[in-house]
Amino acid sequence: MSSIGGFGSWAHLAGRFFGALSPAGPSPADQAWALGLLAEGEQALWWRMSGPDRRHAVEVAKLVAESLGPEPPPRKVLAAALLHDVGKVEPSLGTFSRVAVTLAAIAFGRTRLLAWSAAAPAEGGGSWRKRTGQYLSHDELGAQLLREAGSDDFTVTWAREHHLPQERWSLDARVASALKAADGD
Repeated sequence: MSSIGGFGSWAHLAGRFFGALSPAGPSPADQAWALGLLAEGEQALWWRMSGPDRRHAVEVAKLVAESLGPEPPPRKVLAAALLHDVGKVEPSLGTFSRVAVTLAAIAFGRTRLLAWSAAAPAEGGGSWRKRTGQYLSHDELGAQLLREAGSDDFTVTWAREHHLPQERWSLDARVASALKAADGD
């Protein structure tokens, strides 16, 4: 699967889009499973995530648990899977705005769009530009939120590194590869 501008494949993007059309969160059983893996501060972040983002997170965590073998992975690994996209709570963009930002970043380049958003006026009409930059920086924002919530360094690091190329990962390659493959992007 080749990545398009760091956003995964078209199939991944289409799957996330159609999945996001339903606002529902994970099933009650999946929600209970996820919450049982998260520390108190992480649970507060979990509840801030949209229903589709929480559903995606559970899918990723279950795939990671399955791919790493018969022994359950450490809590910090599953927390990393469940909260890797938590930084998306900051810009508060809906599905169609996320699609617009993603397509603009693919068309014009993430770096160019980040520079454009950084040039947003401090007051007034810069809201959309600021939120665009926040969405494109959700990895860094998520790492910051997780650190403030008291998450394990592993969980914080994966949130920051989950969109980086493999050669830039600082985590155990086998575990990080399982996390990346489960995320699909």
